[in-house]
Amino acid sequence: MLGLCIYVPVPNTNQTEFEYFEANSLPSELKSLFKLSLFLTSQEFTTYRKWRKKIVKAGDKDLDGQLDFEEFVHYLRDHEKKLRLVFKSLDKKNDGRIDSQEIMQSLRDLGVHISEQQAEKILKSMDKNGTMTIDWNEWRDYHLLHPADNIPEIILYWKHSTIFDVGESLMVPDEFTAEEKDTGMWWRHLVAGGGAGAVSRTCTAPLDRLKVLMQVLASRSNTMCIAGGFSQMIREGGVRSLWRGNGINVLKIAPESAIKFMAYEQIKRVIGSNQETLGILERLVAGSLAGVIAQSSIYPMEVLKTRLALGKTGQYSGIMDCGKRILQKEGLAAFYKGYIPNMLGIIPYAGIDLAVYETLKNSWLQRFATDSADPGVFVLLACGTMSSTCGQLASYPLALVRTRMQAQAATLDGGPQMTMSGLFRHILRTEGATGLYRGLAPNFMKVIPAVSISYVVYENLKATLGVQSR
Repeated sequence: MLGLCIYVPVPNTNQTEFEYFEANSLPSELKSLFKLSLFLTSQEFTTYRKWRKKIVKAGDKDLDGQLDFEEFVHYLRDHEKKLRLVFKSLDKKNDGRIDSQEIMQSLRDLGVHISEQQAEKILKSMDKNGTMTIDWNEWRDYHLLHPADNIPEIILYWKHSTIFDVGESLMVPDEFTAEEKDTGMWWRHLVAGGGAGAVSRTCTAPLDRLKVLMQVLASRSNTMCIAGGFSQMIREGGVRSLWRGNGINVLKIAPESAIKFMAYEQIKRVIGSNQETLGILERLVAGSLAGVIAQSSIYPMEVLKTRLALGKTGQYSGIMDCGKRILQKEGLAAFYKGYIPNMLGIIPYAGIDLAVYETLKNSWLQRFATDSADPGVFVLLACGTMSSTCGQLASYPLALVRTRMQAQAATLDGGPQMTMSGLFRHILRTEGATGLYRGLAPNFMKVIPAVSISYVVYENLKATLGVQSR
């Protein structure tokens, strides 16, 4: 048996021995007993236990809670391959050494900004010979028994658009690690995210319908408050009318998520990135283009949702009836009314949301990520809520104009149709700048419950589907 034994000195007690390797599956030629004995202080033993837990979790293939010899050797080989790939990606000059500038540049490409002093501090922790550069041997020796691979760990724990659904699907898609793609966990994440979005949208549907009514019907002469809007809906169609238009809003989640994910992966290949994660600018470009493709594919469903939400009781017998009437009265072009402001709204929404989320994420990682990149529930919820709110605020005027253009035929009864620029001028002239933010209050009111509900449902569905978190 080959063993690593740790002796921990505890006052007034005998030394306690902890064997790291198990005797199972050892090669037959290893008959004699070899022990490497280390003496640790009680404080250092806490660090050892964390280290042991991570090693076992990373290498335990048979899930018996122990790491035998073969599993350990397999872990070392697999981890060394990953370390070699990371080392090559950091070595921008291809000279076999990494300096502080290369570390800063690599992290900057991922949207993480550190000072030169911080980069030098990273170097010093690995630099054995005092040259302020790291060669392959120094890199490997330092990281070989550290299973936490920061970039995949950050990708794993800081998913955003997959988890949080606030009713708008304009966020940049999440990255998935190579391991998640290889094991098929990515589609389970998407399914869990879709289910969470369906529950979240259903729970916040009354606020969403109120937002649409306020965007289209409210004005200086026809003020509509939140309580008055709810009363009006209930008087007109009963409590059930609060969920009018929610069916189509839930149905469009699946095709939109699938199309956006596939488009995002293809665009990543087109722009020539084979890396596990993209830089911020590349993510924004790829995510925005994927959003345009997905929105273009399902946009008729957006129009149907608006028309159903604005419809009176008994006006439409269902989704198909609504679509048939629009086609007969207004033609095929009616299904793409408001298309241009909707597409223009993707860039400010996705850009602001991504920038705020990445800024908050990087700030937390730099200050608090000592042992793990896992931020915990409350930090993740807070970052998701703030970034989504900022993204919606930036693109809200375009969203309002889009909704009014989608509703024009239903509200004007055959009157002249306004263009996007004409509608902007009309709103500013008759209602002022505040007119571009009608319905903002119920929209913001639904963000916190939507984010919270989607997270809780996502975590439960993820567990049901067998998605394993580190």
